[in-house]
Parts: sequence; structure tokens; C-alpha cells
Amino acid sequence: FQRARAAPAGSPERDFYVWSDDPNKYAGARIIFTDTETSNWKWDDEAGAYFWHRFFAHQPDLNFDNPEVGEAMIEALRFWLDLGLDGFRLDAVPYLYERDGTNGENLPETHDFLKRVRKTVDAEYPDKVLLAEANQWPADVVEYFGDGDECHMAFHFPVMPRMFMALRREEAAPMLEILAQTPDIPDNCQWGLFLRNHDELTLEMVTDEERDYMYSEYAKDPRMKINVGIRRRLAPLLDGGRAEIELMTAILFSLPGSPVLYYGDEIAMGDNVYLGDRDGVRTPMQWTGDRNGGFSRADFAQLYAPPLMDPVYGYQAVNVEAQLRAPASLLRWTRRFIALRKEHPVFGLGSYSALEPTNDKVFAHVRCYEDDVVLCVHNMARSAQAVELDLSDYEGRVPEEMFGRTRFPRVGELPYLLTLSPRGFFWFLLVNEDGAS
Repeated sequence: FQRARAAPAGSPERDFYVWSDDPNKYAGARIIFTDTETSNWKWDDEAGAYFWHRFFAHQPDLNFDNPEVGEAMIEALRFWLDLGLDGFRLDAVPYLYERDGTNGENLPETHDFLKRVRKTVDAEYPDKVLLAEANQWPADVVEYFGDGDECHMAFHFPVMPRMFMALRREEAAPMLEILAQTPDIPDNCQWGLFLRNHDELTLEMVTDEERDYMYSEYAKDPRMKINVGIRRRLAPLLDGGRAEIELMTAILFSLPGSPVLYYGDEIAMGDNVYLGDRDGVRTPMQWTGDRNGGFSRADFAQLYAPPLMDPVYGYQAVNVEAQLRAPASLLRWTRRFIALRKEHPVFGLGSYSALEPTNDKVFAHVRCYEDDVVLCVHNMARSAQAVELDLSDYEGRVPEEMFGRTRFPRVGELPYLLTLSPRGFFWFLLVNEDGAS
């Protein structure tokens, strides 16, 4: 960028970025970082022109209309893949190109370039993954799979805030509604599901009313808000509730897609809302109770972000070393849960069928793959609940609880009655009476 701003207009160096004399060009493109930016253009005195940035003003956008930029990006991919990386998270992938009269998102040129990237990766680096980070509605995100020839995976952003909404409202409806709007995807593609990540809990894909509700429930301190979202980690969002963390993890693992875990959530790490920008959820991993949480032997003052030291979530109270020594810790539970999910391909490959019982506090669905049938039942309420499920399609099968292999009464003609503890859940493998799936 330093070469570009020093080079004359129209030169190959200058053409690596997007410049204009008019700050009103591409006016249809929204401002994404509303807390800090008032325009997508920034004046540069040395260049004597405005440069384009969809995010921070210190992050000028590359000019993907320049063929040399595309070549340079693919060379950068090759560099990292040669080092042995398993794949890439394609950050902010909807915003590669700019066109007048559009909002600058999800443009056809973007998909053409992704097809080119996918073709290169498949030919030269088989079994590597391209994961699209496209914060869009499902009908738009599904375009990033193409016909199975663009991204292998894409994050499902809208389902995440609705999981938190469902938990606080104690009803399954928000999740059922967004999953019903999720289109089918190519067989060789997969959704990426998550509860939290390194950015804010984004509220772009909800209504204004839903956003206000989420702010009132999960961001009571104004410092917890950023842009159009909430900058908090999983454990503080759920008030440190072990039952709530396990329930949300179970729902995440049960949905169609591949779960993506954010570092530290497996030990219930906290956050620091007093750090600026997104740094509050990016503090050092808490490995031990030793210096700097075992993250670094450097002097404390040298760390970019200080480790947490509060009495509830600080590294002396919450760390990997301690939880490995405790059989009932969240870390040990999470490891067992991951192992269980890996034993059953139905969670990654199976179909999804929602059940809609009369008790709207219960989120229940069936996953099927080949001969495996799994029933997942989750209680969103803070109180014990009873639910009757229509399992007539599986009459004669026996629900076998997947954690303890305990058999429940056989499914008959009548609705199947279950009782669930507060924030409790059941995963059942529906087996034939002889024990086979």
C-alpha cells in the first residue's frame, strides 16, 4: 500500500487498490463498522485521492478487478498450503468487488473468483478446505457453495443469535424458524456452526425488535456492545451456568453441519469488556495457573492483551491444567462429547427433521443417515418440562440414551412421553428391539 500511494495514478502499483476522486462513489454500499467509520472512503494526502475500505480506514481494500491482485492472492494461498495448512477461513468474502448501483455484496464477480480459487486448490492441494465467512441470510450464503465448486463450507450466521434468543425466551421457535429457511446445499458441502468466535456476537441478521431484545438481555453494560453486536464470550453470556453451556453445546453439536469451537469456551473462559474493540474476547488462552496463564513467559507488560485475572474467570480460577485433573470439569465433559459425536456420522452427514411438539419450550428433531436414526430433545426452559413427541414413523424402535446406553421404553402407537430436567437434554439412538440401528 505504501508503494501504491506513492505511485502515480494509473500505474500498476496504484492499481492494486481501489481509488477515487469522488467519496460518493458506490453509495449503495453500507458502512459495516458503524461505531468507528462514517464512510467507506478515506482521503490520502500522499496519493491525492480517496481509497476504498469496507471495514476500518487502516484496512484499504484490494482491487480484485486487477488480474495481478487475483494472481497474488492465489500465490499467497499456495505459500500457506505449502507449509501444511488444512484450509482457510475466507474472511468477509462477500465484499471482494465494487459495482455502481449495487450494495457491493454477493456480486457475480466474487463467485467467479471463488470458482477459480477452488479449482486451483482442488487441483494442487486436495483435501484442503475453504470456509466462507459470509454474514448473510441463508438464501444468500448458500450461493457461496456454488454447484459444489466454490467453498467447501460456509458459516451459518443467522442460526447463532437465535440460539441465544431461544434460550433466554425459553422457547424453540427462533431456531425452528431460521432452520426452516435454510436451503439445501450440495452433497459435497457443509455448514459451519458456532456459538461464539473472535468477533462480536453479530446481530445483523435479526430484526430491529430482536436486536433490542438481545441487547437488553445479554449486553446490559454499554461496553458490551460493538458495531451491530455483543462482544462477550460464551460463559459470561450464559452467566457462567454449567447447565446452560452444556445445553447450548448439545444443540450446536446436534444440528446439521460441523461445529466450530472458539478457543477457551471448552473451559468456560471469560472476557474483559474494558479492553478496546474486539480484544475483550481475544485474551490469552489460560493453560495453567502460572505466570500469564501459561500462555507466555514474557514480561506481563509486553503482552498485547493481558490475561484475565478476575476472581471468577481469571487464569488462576479457570485453566486447562486444573480442569484436566477434575473428571467432572467442563473440559473433560466437552472432550467426551466430541468423542461421542465422532462415533456417529449421522450428525455430520444425516438429514434433519424438526419435531414440533405442543410444548414450545422443547426443541426436538430427528437426524437420519443410512440405518442410523437419532432423536435429539432439548429443554430450553429453566424449569422441568414434560413433552409428548410424535414418533409414529419409528414405532417399535427402542430409544437408547447415547451417553449411558440406557434403554427407554419402546416407541408405541401413542405419543412418546419424556420428562426433562431444567435446561436438560436427551440424545437417543432409535434401535430395533434386537439392538440394531
